[in-house]
Amino acid sequence: MAKLKIRVLGDKILRKKAEPVKRINQNITTLLDNMLEVMREADGVGLAAPQVGVSKRVIIVDVGEGLYELINPEILEQSGYETAVEGCLSIPNLAGEVTRSARVKVKGLNRFGEEIVLDAEGLFARALQHEIDHLDGILFIDKASSILE
Repeated sequence: MAKLKIRVLGDKILRKKAEPVKRINQNITTLLDNMLEVMREADGVGLAAPQVGVSKRVIIVDVGEGLYELINPEILEQSGYETAVEGCLSIPNLAGEVTRSARVKVKGLNRFGEEIVLDAEGLFARALQHEIDHLDGILFIDKASSILE
């Protein structure tokens, strides 16, 4: 059972800009492992460290194409637009229509400190953008054109 708990709407950490990771150490790799456990238990496709109460720029995403762990991720390029329904583990029982870039190029570090660059589209691109937004204190409801309950 995961030691971390998903923070929900109203928790101040969800609105705070997360701190960059200065050094990848055992604390960060343990955080990644624990985040994966929490995400899988909740049947999510992505999770950002602030969602489990840790103000660090760390995300994980797995939309069925394999797990991606990104430390200090940043979007390098964006193109096109797509609108789709999104939900969030931190805002249970709520969804909304959100327009996001259809394709993104994202770079970050993996758990070994190696730089990785991802070219993503579709759900993978949407999940990356959603989780990176969390690192800046932005929730999907801030971008939703309509809310569905």
